[in-house]
Amino acid sequence: MHTLADWRAALPRALPSAGWRTRFAPAPTGFLHLGHLVNAMHVWGIARAYGGQVVLRLEDHDQTRCRPEYEQALLDDLDWLGLAPDLFPTTSFARDTAQHPARQSNQLDRYDAAMRSLEARGLVYPCRCTRKDVARRAPHAPGEEPCYPGTCREARVPPNESFARRLRLPLDPVTFHDIRLGPLTQVPAQQCGDLLIRDRHSQWTYQFSVVADDMAHAIDVIIRGEDLLASTGRQLQLAAHLGRTAPVSLLHHTLLLHADGSKLSKATHDTALRDMRTAGARPGELLGLAARRAGLTTASTLAVDDLPQLFV
Repeated sequence: MHTLADWRAALPRALPSAGWRTRFAPAPTGFLHLGHLVNAMHVWGIARAYGGQVVLRLEDHDQTRCRPEYEQALLDDLDWLGLAPDLFPTTSFARDTAQHPARQSNQLDRYDAAMRSLEARGLVYPCRCTRKDVARRAPHAPGEEPCYPGTCREARVPPNESFARRLRLPLDPVTFHDIRLGPLTQVPAQQCGDLLIRDRHSQWTYQFSVVADDMAHAIDVIIRGEDLLASTGRQLQLAAHLGRTAPVSLLHHTLLLHADGSKLSKATHDTALRDMRTAGARPGELLGLAARRAGLTTASTLAVDDLPQLFV
């Protein structure tokens, strides 16, 4: 693993030339916390330092968990912090509620077309398995990802029996380079098995929608937390199946952790930025706190204009 100084020094060589795009893509399933702010600081700081553009995307594919109040709160937080995207400003989401090109719930036609292209090549099949079925048939340790055992791969499940669809993954290894972690190899078929792209409730999955959207938004650089590193190989395989030929640069940064080693999470109700705001915190104080917790600086406060200097 590279030190901060090592991977920071590698950024000018690892990133595309000026005009590239990255994205900040929160899911409105809860309020933003310091972990989200650390990701935003990496995204905006690196983009501003090296000629990139920031795309704002709302990943609300899971309509059972997303709420309008969470969406509005995260947009308000970004405005309050002074983190302004270059494509799809926060005000555009309120104005274009029904048709916004960067809100996943508005992109059902995009995802359907992408799936149809895979089906036409025999790469997708219906699946009747529930999560409990997969967990039962694929022994795994607590907290470990179960690997789909291929139960329905050759079962010829009638298409109208289930909305769920899986993508056939080859046993090929996927090798990629992460700016911070160096060269890595994953075998998605052994990690997760055939990839679920639409669930039995007819909702598109994160793994599928994020790849389709990154291609639609011409994302060149993916900057995200290390908790999503395991998704990289399967997403690269999927992107290749969908016709992506343009290279993508990857950086998985460290996470903010609790004392027990668990990451900050909406599920554990970690203190929201909006609560810190209500308690009197100022934008510069929260930027400084997040940067210190991430090991990026020792400064007590930071301005948005200071973020590029954290990465040069």
